[in-house]
Amino acid sequence: MSSNESSATTSDAVASSFEGLKVLVIDDSKTIRRTAETLLKREGCDVVTAEDGFDALAKVADHEPDIVFVDIMMPRLNGYETCSLIKNNRAFRSIPVIMLSSKDGLFDRARGRIVGSEEYLTKPFTKDELLEAIERHVER
Repeated sequence: MSSNESSATTSDAVASSFEGLKVLVIDDSKTIRRTAETLLKREGCDVVTAEDGFDALAKVADHEPDIVFVDIMMPRLNGYETCSLIKNNRAFRSIPVIMLSSKDGLFDRARGRIVGSEEYLTKPFTKDELLEAIERHVER
């Protein structure tokens, strides 16, 4: 087997491991939503997006995602409040929630942990950071 065949096989295995995985991306930035959606769909994920926490809560109930990526600073219902509502709901508390923010302070990260998030990614994030977060927190 050539190195190209080996590389393609490995890439296919990674992509297929995310096949059908339901991901909810919550961000008020259309650019961030589209970027994350494009990256994750290429890996085989089923991606649903929401532009704020209120929009997201209905989508959590409707789609029951395997993992949620949520921005912190959003209008109406911020990421901390959204995460807290998800984690305080018995039906959804096991869904991993990953906070996304351009703020990288110790207080911000601690506040994310207090409301129940599993991890905190700093924007701009990479495709690998998104996929590694999924690998760490979603059992397949």
